[in-house]
Formats: sequence, C-alpha cells, structure tokens
Amino acid sequence: MTPLRHSAAHVFVADISAPHLDDDDQHHLARVLRLRDGEQVSASDGRGAWRMCEWHDGSLRATGDVQHVPVSSQRVAVAFVPVKGDRPEWSVQKLTEIGVDEIIVLAPTRRAVVRWGDAKASAKDTKHMQKLQKVAREASMQSRRVWLPTITGPISLADACARSGAAVADPDGAPLATSAAASTAAPNASVATTSSAAAPLLVIIGPEGGFDDDEIPASVARVSLGGTILRAETATLVAATLLANMRDRKEASR
Repeated sequence: MTPLRHSAAHVFVADISAPHLDDDDQHHLARVLRLRDGEQVSASDGRGAWRMCEWHDGSLRATGDVQHVPVSSQRVAVAFVPVKGDRPEWSVQKLTEIGVDEIIVLAPTRRAVVRWGDAKASAKDTKHMQKLQKVAREASMQSRRVWLPTITGPISLADACARSGAAVADPDGAPLATSAAASTAAPNASVATTSSAAAPLLVIIGPEGGFDDDEIPASVARVSLGGTILRAETATLVAATLLANMRDRKEASR
C-alpha cells in the first residue's frame, strides 16, 4: 500500500481499466492541487481495485497494473443520531478517515434535537444523506481508501439494535477497549469475565443526553467508551478507533 501513501492525489473512477476523471475531480486536481505533468495519482473504483496513474494534460494516464485489496472479513460500523450544525458531516469525515466500513445515521430518538428521518422530511433527508456521501468520498480520497464506506440511513434505533453484533455506548457498560482486546487474544488466554462475549461489530451512539432506558432492548449489549463524559460526536470517534483497531489486529493475527 506504500505507493498509495506517496501519490500526489487519490481519486475514484467509474472504470478502473480506463481511468477517467469527472469534472469536479479534474478541477480539483488541476486548479486546487495544481498538479504538474508526470505527478503520480492513484485511482480506485471504491470496491477494492486500484492502480497508479500519471497526470498529463489534465487527465490520467494509467502506468501500473490493477491491484486488488480484499474486503475486510470483519466489517465494523458506527451508528449515530445527528446533532446540530455541521457535526454530522464532521463525524462522517473522521469515521471515514479512521477506517469504519459502515456509517449508519439513526432516525430521531426521544431526546434527539435534529429530526432527520421524520415522515415529513423525506426530501431533506435525501439531501442530507447525499451530502454525507460526498463527505465520505472526499475523506476517502484524502485518506487513500480503496473501499468506500457504506452510508446507511436514516434507520430506526430498533432496526440498528436488531443487527448482529450491535452494542450501545453506555457509561455503565463493559469497556469496549477490553472487548476489543479479548477478540484478539489467543484462544487459551485469560480474559475478564465482562469481556468474554464476542466483541461488538456495531456501536450505537446516542444523542446529547443519551437514550431513555426503554428505548434499548435488554438483550442489546452495553459498552463503555471510557471514564469521561463525551460529546456525541467525540463518542463516534472513540468507538470507531477502538473498533478499527480491533478489526485490524484480528486480521493481522491470521
């Protein structure tokens, strides 16, 4: 993956066999980054395939063979309730850079202030989700991802809780860091009783003020993100970092 790190820019194209820039990306490389002829640009289809190219006369010229990065065997996800302002976009940007595989936007819960997912807001919801898709794509370009994250939502809290491997962030839960460590321990290693269950694959973050107790089924695991009180958007980053570390360590140990 070293060539990706050293490319002057990273872009997504529809056809990796014949890389062609859309107008926005062409403008960004030419007018914002001001690339010079001969500079290296990595191109990906967003589904694991990528190759090296050179920038010439405002377009890409393929110079390397197509490479393939397999999809992760353990996809991790973070779900959150949108908060005010540009914090949802900021969260999606950072979750993408950290390496989360799926980002889930939750429909309004009782204490939510932002009302994405309300029955009367379908047009606005589409606009919001399209914005998040764009943010994730731009963040993937910056961080040199070759798999674009999936952006899902708005979906109900009940549907998120019903997903396999779901856990809710809760200060009284078992430490997520301990659960992550348990998932990468040797089969005969001794681990704490609170982390003996399988590590979560999806962490659900509530709005400012959290969830009401009866909004979360008793069967859903609770995990703690640490000993301090976190803002909702900070909690998404802590959960994402721990989940991505868990996934990467597990794959490295195989």
